[in-house]
Amino acid sequence: MAPTGQDSVLVIGGGISGLSAAWFLRQRGMTVRVLESQDRVGGVIGTERRGGRLVELGPNSTLQKPGDGEDALGRLVAETGLSGRLVAAAPAASNRFVMRGGRLHALPTSPLDFLRSPLFSWSAKLRLLGEPFVGREASEETIAKFAERRLGREFLDYAIAPFVSGVYAGDPGRLSVRAAVPKVYELERVYGSLIMGAIARGAKSGGGPPGRLISFDAGMATLPETIGAKMVEAVDTDCRVVALGRHEGIWKARWQGASRAGTERAGHVVLAVPADAAADLLEPLSPEAARLLRAVPYAPVVTAAVAYKRRQVGHPLDGFGFLVPRTEDVGLLGGLFSSTLFAGRAPAETVLLTAFLGGATNPRATTGDDETLTRHILGDLARTLDIAGTPLSVRLTRQPRAIPQYTLGHLERVARIEALLAPFGGLHLGASWRGGISVADCIRNGESLAACIA
Repeated sequence: MAPTGQDSVLVIGGGISGLSAAWFLRQRGMTVRVLESQDRVGGVIGTERRGGRLVELGPNSTLQKPGDGEDALGRLVAETGLSGRLVAAAPAASNRFVMRGGRLHALPTSPLDFLRSPLFSWSAKLRLLGEPFVGREASEETIAKFAERRLGREFLDYAIAPFVSGVYAGDPGRLSVRAAVPKVYELERVYGSLIMGAIARGAKSGGGPPGRLISFDAGMATLPETIGAKMVEAVDTDCRVVALGRHEGIWKARWQGASRAGTERAGHVVLAVPADAAADLLEPLSPEAARLLRAVPYAPVVTAAVAYKRRQVGHPLDGFGFLVPRTEDVGLLGGLFSSTLFAGRAPAETVLLTAFLGGATNPRATTGDDETLTRHILGDLARTLDIAGTPLSVRLTRQPRAIPQYTLGHLERVARIEALLAPFGGLHLGASWRGGISVADCIRNGESLAACIA
């Protein structure tokens, strides 16, 4: 049992949000204990080695911004001794493909490419000339409404909506532009135009890219596993917290495992768990906060890691991957060219692809049995990438609640939850349902939370 002084912190949840908070807290001299309900740390981050192939079960990468003051990811990697195991995406990964008319087209990366691109019609291209003169909207908008107002319907269908599906597995007609893509929202707020804002931001950064896509030599699970190993005396797995209370300034959490149970006490508690799990623990303290937490929707996703012999695949796989607009007759959200993205993901003369199915726009697609899902996924991959024959292997991963959805009113709901819980001193919230869904976002939020507590 951890010491019960005010400088002790109990972190509930051993995903990357909880582990990051715990790591940065300990770096600041706090006594920390982490309780994780699963039998391993990492949450949705997981990596397997199968037949010489490195298969990601959750996030395949994250975006790092070296030299940025917000680069908590870089600081965590350095402090855990993982800098030498960091791997950057291959140069070919700068190409992104979007389907239109059943064919994949590369997203343009320069003004000349844009003019030549068959992905958008000439009327859609000319429509962009008027974007700097589009007026602002006072009320909160969905991403779909915002994009159509500023860029037009074609850009919504063949650029913005596929991006939203790829990042959030979300429905642009429901997600809040202010909550889900705040940097895009800020371009309009500050500059009055997305185009003018992008030009201004590019000039300030010297025109360089916003960051670099990274992973680790042994996959994304390297990061949470390393943190867990370096904090092994402070991290307990197979410990599901079933009750949480506070008495005389000290928090008490009762937990259960497969063959044991116990109680932890601490001056502070960090709830780094999904919104519904947080709601269950907070129900006795604030039923209204619990209700708001349960209102945070999650999108279901099925991921398929599929390996082929290289000669079976007709597409050159010269990019990051592809996205499929919902206007196309293909069920997939998209796919990654995993063995192109990072070296060492598959043996020579073979390729590894990662396909995604479901999301907020097609949740029913994830409910079939494994055989049915595999058949649909392989059929879509074969049509999209000109694949012949059967795969070497298929690894399905089901995530019924994969990604939280920042729908309209999300920021107000989060603010209301925080206000309702403010009277309970020493209680802190940190998970992907607030402050960003990427691995880098979760680490940045963990560092900020640690600084606040310390």
